[in-house]
Amino acid sequence: MHELLACSELADIAEKVLAGERLSEEDCVRMYRSRDLLTIGYLADYVRRQRHGDKAYYVVNVHLNYSNVCFAGCPFCAFGKFQDDPDAFEFTVDEYVERLGQMLWDRVSEVHIVGGLHPDLPFDYYVELVRRVKEAFPHIHIKAFTAVEIQFFSEISGLSVRGVLERLIEAGLGSLPGGGAEVLSERLHRVLFPLKASPNQWLYVHRVAHELGLKSNATLLYGHIETPEEKARHFALLRQLQDETGGFMCFIPLAYHPANTQLGGKPTTGVQDLKEIAIARLMLDNFPHIKAYWISLDPKLAQVALSFGADDFDGTVVNEKIFHMAGAQSPTELTETELRRLIEEAGFVPVRRNSLYEPIEDEVAVG
Repeated sequence: MHELLACSELADIAEKVLAGERLSEEDCVRMYRSRDLLTIGYLADYVRRQRHGDKAYYVVNVHLNYSNVCFAGCPFCAFGKFQDDPDAFEFTVDEYVERLGQMLWDRVSEVHIVGGLHPDLPFDYYVELVRRVKEAFPHIHIKAFTAVEIQFFSEISGLSVRGVLERLIEAGLGSLPGGGAEVLSERLHRVLFPLKASPNQWLYVHRVAHELGLKSNATLLYGHIETPEEKARHFALLRQLQDETGGFMCFIPLAYHPANTQLGGKPTTGVQDLKEIAIARLMLDNFPHIKAYWISLDPKLAQVALSFGADDFDGTVVNEKIFHMAGAQSPTELTETELRRLIEEAGFVPVRRNSLYEPIEDEVAVG
């Protein structure tokens, strides 16, 4: 083992990582409480390079929310609005398809669709939304609806979670995003998001999705009132489900942005952001990919994150609202050329991918 690693307070954890052994929840808590960021980052980079070498993935995608109307009123959220709020919005299916058509260009391969828990829209609206998008843009992969939304659709439709997913798949749904997990903790569910899907419900939705052949992502919202122990348990629960199904593609740590929220608090620091990326890579040994979501981090820190365990840079995004309504200062979009430049300047080889992480080998766009 490297001499510097042997001198670290995390030397025993380093031995496990280098030997390919699974880390425990206790190991995770120790890393969170340690100030030895460089050892944690070195180990995460080691694991990342064992899996992906110097490749860093990105997708040409767009985000378009169908509505931000939501009755849940979660105190950490600046995106969701009650119906009578002047900043509330919602699209009809026709309006959504027209707006999406204005955002697409020939290299876009994915649309990311999420919203709030709307008290009045029927389940048929969501089925028709997916169907119409797929009919209008058959080449586009539809990554839509968090597990929280899927659970809500089950409740308003009277269908099982499986029945909801089957109808959406038939309409053209391609995969599930990872949002809505927040932290898989019953304590935090009671305190922060009691009207949304519980941790067990979130995990169940993804389990059923995987059984039906849908791939999905997973997230963690960090930097608010969670504890290291709760985050360690979050990783353990995700890892256990992945052991059983193998359906998760990517894990995305999401930094809490306090502006315009009821919960308030302070923004995360760069050290905290990098530690979250690195610990995720080390704990989630059965997840293929870890994302440096530049919208949440900002592009410069996301570049550094590629050397702290992340191998995915997300994508062009376009029209992101959830983090920017909470005060994010990052751009709302990047061109493909800008994405590639950021990856290359960080010392990695950019690889354009599709939504299922299959490389797309073609000429690079300019612009």
